[in-house]
Amino acid sequence: MIARAVATVGYVGLMRPAPGTWGSVAALPLAWAAMQAGPVAFTVLTILILPLGWWATMVATRGAADHDPGEIVIDEVLGQWIALLPLAWGAARAGVPVEALWPGWIAALLLFRLFDIWKPGPVGWMDRRHDAAGVMLDDAVAGVFAAIGVIGLAALAHGAMM
Repeated sequence: MIARAVATVGYVGLMRPAPGTWGSVAALPLAWAAMQAGPVAFTVLTILILPLGWWATMVATRGAADHDPGEIVIDEVLGQWIALLPLAWGAARAGVPVEALWPGWIAALLLFRLFDIWKPGPVGWMDRRHDAAGVMLDDAVAGVFAAIGVIGLAALAHGAMM
């Protein structure tokens, strides 16, 4: 019961259509709340989602034919939070609230969804593991790609504004 609640992020994963997108969107206010404790705390919490999600996914899919049912969206929270890491650190460095970087929030959401759906290179390799680790790791890698994209877009935007 607890594993299912964690794996579905409080049952958000049961929303249709596109439960992965709902999970990514649900990750945003959760990330904002976690970021209020500062970038170090947000980073630690992001890292802790990996073993928590891995465990919840293993338990929720034990004995099931589908290793990655759509209702499991804790992996989307992990990937989305990784994509948001540059915002947490950037806002702290600039001394502004994280919501002041709202274009970055939009970019992080769109880029993460792009890489999670498209599954280029290492994202697809992780997805093809067909186990709980693959469920979590493909989104982690998609989050890293999105974070790199967020950093690149921020550099472009701030360079163009100077």
